[in-house]
Amino acid sequence: MILPRFPYPIEKGDKLRAYHQIRLLSKSFDILLVAISHNRVSKAHLEKVKPYCKSIIIVRQNWLSAGWNLLVALFRGWPLQAGYYYSSRNQRTIDRIISKEKPGHIYCQLLRTAAYARNFSGPKTLDYQDVFSKGIERRIPTASLLMKPLLKFEYKRLLKYEKQLFSQFDNKTIISKPDRDFINHPDKEKIEIIPNGVDRKYFNPGKGVITHELIFTGNMGYPPNVDCAEYLVNKVLPLIHKKYPDARLMLAGASPHTRVKSLASSKVTVTGWVDDIRSCYSSALIFMAPMQIGTGLQNKLLEAMSMRLPCVTSSLCNAALGADDGNEILVGDTPKQVADHAISLLADAEFRQKIAENGFFFSRRNYSWESANEKLSALISGTDKSKTTL
Repeated sequence: MILPRFPYPIEKGDKLRAYHQIRLLSKSFDILLVAISHNRVSKAHLEKVKPYCKSIIIVRQNWLSAGWNLLVALFRGWPLQAGYYYSSRNQRTIDRIISKEKPGHIYCQLLRTAAYARNFSGPKTLDYQDVFSKGIERRIPTASLLMKPLLKFEYKRLLKYEKQLFSQFDNKTIISKPDRDFINHPDKEKIEIIPNGVDRKYFNPGKGVITHELIFTGNMGYPPNVDCAEYLVNKVLPLIHKKYPDARLMLAGASPHTRVKSLASSKVTVTGWVDDIRSCYSSALIFMAPMQIGTGLQNKLLEAMSMRLPCVTSSLCNAALGADDGNEILVGDTPKQVADHAISLLADAEFRQKIAENGFFFSRRNYSWESANEKLSALISGTDKSKTTL
């Protein structure tokens, strides 16, 4: 398995997906994990992943060479997303590993690592996970004048690269049907949908002392989350305050951008890194995730549902999730719609409980790491059920 980041600690969606895939695939495969990393991986973090791997190799990415890698990517016609994580030195290292270990299959997470498998002649799988091109396209309208040209350039490169990679891998996977529909390839229906799950034992319903009426979680340095945080504070919360002037919002998650930090006030809490995010979920009444940009399946919604929080989201998010609007979730696409949903939940405890309960059972029925990885395991195995090195 070749990953663009070491999968622990779990503060990003790709790391969450990788960690649980490694944990469950290890029951069927001997896993040789190769992870690209800019930083030294601590022994404590290694120990969290070690039980599931036959061996772990950290391939260090030199920060100083990142600029050169991006320049090389420009001449290769690659998107910057791919070039940033690629170097010829790392390619030689990975080729030596493959030559020595002779794996039966290579699994690449995200197009960021796809090039590292190009010299391998055996079967291989690419997890697109999200459609990067669509994610970038959605950021263009609200980008600054300086960022717009760069994002447009990256969008065109990603669109082409996603299509090129299709024929280079035996298997292709993706997180949701809406994401698959955005892949620019005539045979995109052949991409297998492997959704994320939720750790049910960890994200258990439980209530603490309510400190905030509303909560939004996620990596607060990730552009779609930054955008959503600003949307909630600047456009939605003022409408809620007309009815509930004391309503408080918690923005919980790692690496808050300066734009997120600036949102903090007497009614808005910005937590930064939290050791146990469950404590944040259990201290709020309503989960808010009306994402305006981004792609993929929002893990934050699955976690909130699993903890029996009623959820308010956007059509963009629910297209991938597939919950029943008005019964299992509430969907709003304007600040007024989102605010009205929050107000209706705050005003009616019985309605709040109904949406929470129905959302809880929806997540239980439809999203399981175990069932998702059974499908992935079968895809990698093909007809060969023997123990294979991955």
